[in-house]
Amino acid sequence: MLLDTLGLSPELLRATREEGYTEATAIQKRLIPAIFSGRDILAGAQTGSGKTAAFALPILQALTRQHTGEKHIPKALILVPTRELTRQIHESFSRYGHHTPLRSIPLYGGANIAAQSKRLASGTDIIVATSGRLLEHLRNKKLSLEQIQYLVLDEADTILDMGFYKEVAAIIEALPQKKQTIFISATLTPALKKLSDEILRRPLRIEECRMGGTARSVEQVLYPVTEEKKMELLSYLIGSRNYRQVMVFVRKKALAETLKTALHESGLKSDSIHGDKSSAGRGRALERFRNGEVRVLVATDIAARGLDIPTLEVVINYDIPHVHSDYIHRIGRTGRAGKKGLAITLSTPSEAVMLEDLERLLGKALPQEILTEYAPPKPPDAQKKSKIKQEKKQTDGAFGRKKHKAPRAGKKRKTSKRDRWKP
Repeated sequence: MLLDTLGLSPELLRATREEGYTEATAIQKRLIPAIFSGRDILAGAQTGSGKTAAFALPILQALTRQHTGEKHIPKALILVPTRELTRQIHESFSRYGHHTPLRSIPLYGGANIAAQSKRLASGTDIIVATSGRLLEHLRNKKLSLEQIQYLVLDEADTILDMGFYKEVAAIIEALPQKKQTIFISATLTPALKKLSDEILRRPLRIEECRMGGTARSVEQVLYPVTEEKKMELLSYLIGSRNYRQVMVFVRKKALAETLKTALHESGLKSDSIHGDKSSAGRGRALERFRNGEVRVLVATDIAARGLDIPTLEVVINYDIPHVHSDYIHRIGRTGRAGKKGLAITLSTPSEAVMLEDLERLLGKALPQEILTEYAPPKPPDAQKKSKIKQEKKQTDGAFGRKKHKAPRAGKKRKTSKRDRWKP
């Protein structure tokens, strides 16, 4: 289906053509008309599915038709979990709205709050923000949300998983009752279900893919490995398979730095992004990765949320995440916009229980490839018992089931007169 069949304005279609888009993705075919209908929405969509355009285009169209004069008042609020995603979505609104009079602004921590306040004072139509920084501006009375018509929580599950439930609830309290609310998420977590039950009014549910499911365009493979050879296997896979651009996921910030150094020493140019790095440092690392200056980017889960790297073909899970929905977000960095992707997971015997939980979430076992020089040895077969135990029979008794002991071998049972009687 073409985008020009979805009721979008000539200005927006012109902007999408300039971006190289003419075909609508699966989520765009369903979400754009749904937003035009005015209903509250709970949408399940993977990263890289075209979901940003799916909510940005109809919002831009509605606000452009309302816009009169030169005054800019916030009428759309997009809440996101991370600074990187804030910048990316703001840039998308700027590109798609290039031929409209609308303005958008990104608000996130780590940037100069006074400069943000100055931009807010000059007027804006669309705010893309992290919850913490938005609340700072509200408390400083630098911002009013009384005329908001659209509220979008993008990657809503991540926002709540990061512990921002109270912040989001406080922001919603500052919004008018009459508005259209749209939650977009890759997984339906208990916290998200609770919030959607409280906030959404008879929502239209749209699932571009099953919530908690993985994109069909991503091939998944598991490599069993010993703890001692894990780093060696990681380096071997990247080098021997000649992967040109790889994102490696880890749970801990310290491990991200350790892997970056080890990979660099093995001849693979690497960088890292995690919470201990400044916003500028993370931005530089991402830019070097996108430009091909470094071959491997080692990232923690939160730091990598929402990253859009269209050329990324391979992600490697160096470990299995504690929060198993993070796995969905990790592998969502590849296979974007219908392209093929590869997600590799390295698993040690100590992660066996976590692997079982993950496969239960996915509803299937991950396909395995065994490299004998790296794989852990198979456990020895259990020795067969020399004697077969006699089965213990149970008989009914006055107090339920009673165990009936089998007679010991070689010991005769006492006989009585009754034994001599035959019918």
